[in-house]
Amino acid sequence: MKPAEIARVEPLTATAFAAFGEVIAPENAARRIAINAGTAERFHDLAKIEPGPDGRTTVSIFRGQPRPMPFEVTMLERHPLGSQAFMPLSGRPYLVVVAPPGEQIDPASLRFFQANAGQGVNFAPGVWHHPLLALGGQSDFLVIDRSGPGDNCDEQNLPHSFLINAD
Repeated sequence: MKPAEIARVEPLTATAFAAFGEVIAPENAARRIAINAGTAERFHDLAKIEPGPDGRTTVSIFRGQPRPMPFEVTMLERHPLGSQAFMPLSGRPYLVVVAPPGEQIDPASLRFFQANAGQGVNFAPGVWHHPLLALGGQSDFLVIDRSGPGDNCDEQNLPHSFLINAD
């Protein structure tokens, strides 16, 4: 494997992440609706959950261990049959590494984002991404995912690694 390339980590924004799915955050709501006699507000339609053919939507909690920095990215995975959404529950930032859908990963297309504690992500079906990258301590994430028949997880090693150094 070639030497690691230094990754440029950028802030997670809806515009920068649009090619990979949606950023789940109140400011990205399609509509804001007063509910419960005005005592609560619904931030409506934040992500397109896609369970794919013959799939069903599941809700789980993933508990991620913090990754030591600097961290070397050597592989990505994808879920070709459905979307996968992550919403942090532990009040900590985390990292998101993505590449566009396709049969092969183009290393030049990788993007590196730092999400704040109030931002979730929804990976569109087939988007390559790194498994959970918690920062700063053990972190729980609410995960909305696909369950059903078919192989819905592909992994691919990168031709060279990327080194992330984030807080």
